[in-house]
Amino acid sequence: MKTPASLFRFLLLGCLALLLAGCASAGKEFNVLGVRQIQPHQTNRAQIEALFGPPWRTGIEDGKQTWSYGYYKYGLGDTLSRDLTIRFDATGTVTSYTFTSSYPEDKGL
Repeated sequence: MKTPASLFRFLLLGCLALLLAGCASAGKEFNVLGVRQIQPHQTNRAQIEALFGPPWRTGIEDGKQTWSYGYYKYGLGDTLSRDLTIRFDATGTVTSYTFTSSYPEDKGL
């Protein structure tokens, strides 16, 4: 059976963990201004890597290789996110991309 002091320490540590978890980030920051330089059917994989670095995640969508860049910042009551997904054809050329953001400064990109 736990003593009142050990129970208090347990609750205090639990609250501290919740507070720290409220201020966290995931993913990898990337150069959002580089999004303007992506040209479908022209930009290639090497150029994308030069603009943004290695992808955070890779995958397949409709048979096309995809690279994903994402950054998520979690705060107390506020979450900000940026996502960039790039699709390549068999030759390594961009076929399409999607960029979404909840950062106010990214409006109009």
